[in-house]
Amino acid sequence: MSCKEINPFLAEWDTPYGIPDFGIIKEKHYIPAVKIGIRQQQSEIDAIIADSEKPTFENTVAAFDRSGEILDRVTGVLFNLSESDATPSLQKIVAKVIPMLSEHNDNIFMNPYLFERVEELYENRKDLKLTSEQMMALEKMYRNFVNNGISLDDAAQARMREINASLSSLELKFGNNLLAETNAFRLLLTDSSEIAGLPEPVLASAASDAEAAGEKGWMFTLHNPSYVPFMTYSSRRDLREKMFRAYSSRGNNDDRNDNKQIVLDIMKLRIEKASMLGYDNPADFILSDKMAHDHETVDRFLEELFVPAVARAKEELARLQEKMNEDVAAGLLPDDSTSVIRPWDWAYYTEKVRKAEYDLDEAEIKPYFKMENVRAGVFATAGRLYGLKFEKLDSIPVYHPDVEGFKITDSDGSLVGILLTDYYPRSSKRGGAWMNNIRNQYVNSKGEDIRPVIVNVGNFTKPSGSSPSLLTLDEVATMFHEFGHALHGLLSECTYKSVSGTSVARDFVELPSQINENWAFQPEVLATYARHYETGEVIPDGLIEKIGKVSKFNQGFMTTELVAASILDMKWHELQSVDGIDPVAFEKKVCEEMGLIDEIIPRYRTTYFNHIFNSGYSAGYYSYLWAEVLDKDAFELFRKKGIFDKVVSYSFRKNILEKGGSEEPMVLYRRFRGADPDPSALLRARGLVNE
Repeated sequence: MSCKEINPFLAEWDTPYGIPDFGIIKEKHYIPAVKIGIRQQQSEIDAIIADSEKPTFENTVAAFDRSGEILDRVTGVLFNLSESDATPSLQKIVAKVIPMLSEHNDNIFMNPYLFERVEELYENRKDLKLTSEQMMALEKMYRNFVNNGISLDDAAQARMREINASLSSLELKFGNNLLAETNAFRLLLTDSSEIAGLPEPVLASAASDAEAAGEKGWMFTLHNPSYVPFMTYSSRRDLREKMFRAYSSRGNNDDRNDNKQIVLDIMKLRIEKASMLGYDNPADFILSDKMAHDHETVDRFLEELFVPAVARAKEELARLQEKMNEDVAAGLLPDDSTSVIRPWDWAYYTEKVRKAEYDLDEAEIKPYFKMENVRAGVFATAGRLYGLKFEKLDSIPVYHPDVEGFKITDSDGSLVGILLTDYYPRSSKRGGAWMNNIRNQYVNSKGEDIRPVIVNVGNFTKPSGSSPSLLTLDEVATMFHEFGHALHGLLSECTYKSVSGTSVARDFVELPSQINENWAFQPEVLATYARHYETGEVIPDGLIEKIGKVSKFNQGFMTTELVAASILDMKWHELQSVDGIDPVAFEKKVCEEMGLIDEIIPRYRTTYFNHIFNSGYSAGYYSYLWAEVLDKDAFELFRKKGIFDKVVSYSFRKNILEKGGSEEPMVLYRRFRGADPDPSALLRARGLVNE
């Protein structure tokens, strides 16, 4: 980089609303900016330590919270792009940056002089007359020191540094391997007999994918918008099995992208780290500051869900087998022992049962769920609930042509924040859907309220040919879900970055996202956005009624696979040693012991369980279900008072969405709900118990 060239990360963006200037950011800028950012923050920390004044919250905790402006700016962009638009060269940059940041983090939270100031404040915290937000920020900073081994001797701290650096690199490698595995598999079909059962929109998308790859025919991949419809509609059982085996064996192919040894290496280090800090296992270390607190609580919670879930799944299995037997009787399948439901049959026969029993065909519904219309419905719902207004921004920098930007304002015209949406799959994007902060909300040293820049990322069905993006019911729910996370970040009204927005306990963070799903298919909401993409016709009442009736369909399967993954996560993190463990055999044993039926596998198997080995949900995947208890209980209040009741929605905004992690989660929830959550609300909502 020329000495005359200014690194774009070193100053505020000269762009509308402080959106990163993606057009001038080059890959060569990242590492120099990270190095400068580290030096800047270290200088700020040195100044805190050198302050001759007695430690106060303002000159220590608040000063630290405001530090690292350059580092926040560059990592906010780098780590978003590393997940959503990663080139091989960018992956190499991240691989270099991760150890640098790990060392920097250790330098902060193993600094005895900084800790001395924080510890003095912590020990006298009851006498400091702190606000609840200040108390949470202080306690969180103190825990960061303790959890990073500040009380360890020099030799142990040196080992902790090695562990942290190694974990950072291994977790990154796990995610890169998974992306490579997902991209590597392609099923190219060239004969009409191979596409039997597949609807025309699915084939159009597959033909478009094939053309983009320079092939003729129909191409299917392991990305969900391709994989899920293939497994749902393809009547070629042999090809469904081929797709399933490819999907479920990712990271488990004994090649250079194999994740089995990486899992063992990660767990060995997590076990060692937990032991060094005085915990019996990683789960209890990770859960120590969560709502659940310990692994026994999580285990009991999951077992109470698994029993009714798998019982319902067995009932569903029997119905699927009846439907398969009809194919046997019709001569479509052989009349022998092979014609029994296997994992690659579940989606296919579930769709047949749904169509037969509920007269509901997803292909009939999708034309009413054009992506742009659904997004408008998401926005309109937030407008009715919280008084928000949305304005499309056409002339802003974006990191990919698929990205669109929106300015969000409050009812009084004040800026709430900026939302970027990035909804379509590509080989440079990891699977799934998520929300990230490119910039957090906080109040700076000048007293200015810095509003956030949020991104919602998905892997939804993309446009193909003359057909726009038409979403499945699951994709519609996912868009509402991720926007719930976005609301949590956008509506934050906190002072300190460390507790603003989604900086909350992992088993609380899914409440805003999951409760937002509840509005997606409410009849009065559907009527506002579900319009046929060709005719503009509002979705008929008959279809709305069918969608409502089918909401609890297949919940035995869906709950079972989710609980099974949560149990698998916990069992990995309850280990005290990985000596002699084979990951595949371990997973098989866990599934047998929990009572998982052979026809269902965990939603994520070990070698592609990105949530727990790369994305911060270690010993935390249960949080989706834990938060669902809260969200279903909370939505029952909306149902009772009215789903757009102003008093209830105002209370949810003020007590949950605006508060971030500024108070204890259950304090916030009780303040909103007026009571503790009812644990059976989840089971009722999923139809697993009688209401």
